Amino acid sequence: MRLCAYGSRTVIDLHCHVLPGIDDGPETIDGSVALARAAVLAGVSTVVATPHVSWSYPTTAEAIARAVELVNERFLAEEIALDVTAGAEIAMTRVADTPAQELSSLTLGGGPWLLLEPPFSPAASGLDAIVLDLQRQGHRIVLAHPERCPSFHRDPGLLAELVRGGAITSITAGSLVGRFGEHARRFALTLAQQGMVHNVASDSHDETQRAPGITNELDRAGLAPLADWLTRAVPSAILEGSEEIPPRPPFKLGGLATTRRPWWRRRG
Repeated sequence: MRLCAYGSRTVIDLHCHVLPGIDDGPETIDGSVALARAAVLAGVSTVVATPHVSWSYPTTAEAIARAVELVNERFLAEEIALDVTAGAEIAMTRVADTPAQELSSLTLGGGPWLLLEPPFSPAASGLDAIVLDLQRQGHRIVLAHPERCPSFHRDPGLLAELVRGGAITSITAGSLVGRFGEHARRFALTLAQQGMVHNVASDSHDETQRAPGITNELDRAGLAPLADWLTRAVPSAILEGSEEIPPRPPFKLGGLATTRRPWWRRRG
């Protein structure tokens, strides 16, 4: 993997739907080129291609590898300074039906980390058991956009327990500035305030409607002091195959009201 500097900062987008014709990202290679150009303009040097692996999009590791090779060859020919490495966004509902060897081929950059997508439903029954089982198999878990997961809104203590158990979170940059609604924005900022945001990625699907910006959103949300950790140090460790991520630098996010009772405490 070649990491390119953008000014004095290297930005790695850990969650991006850049591959053509494989899920709900670009339909064509030209769409991938347009997304890539927008990513470079936004300061991104490396993207992890994370197409959906779900019942709607039964994508395979073999198909992802072919598409990654295709876009890297095209970007090189177009002189686009963007590296693409393979990964996947695996729906929680597909884990049990995915063979162990295939799961190991769907990791982020070939290391131990899997990007797991919680359901967009009010309940996520069994999510904690699935995460624990994957960890017992030797996988490390990155939870995709938990701030947009209704079950975590209803029971934030579940997310806190998963993080205490070793999972980390990847927040969508657009959530920090309200692109997915005020509830998602406030939840994302609360997670940041509580030290439960470990990565911010674009989750981009195209160059305009779901654009690949990250650093501008971090700046607007008041998280610029953590930008290097969130967008370089943590994703670098993941792509290099590290079992652990580097510790978060000292930081306090202001502007959010606090409550006497811990927000993450489980109901019941």
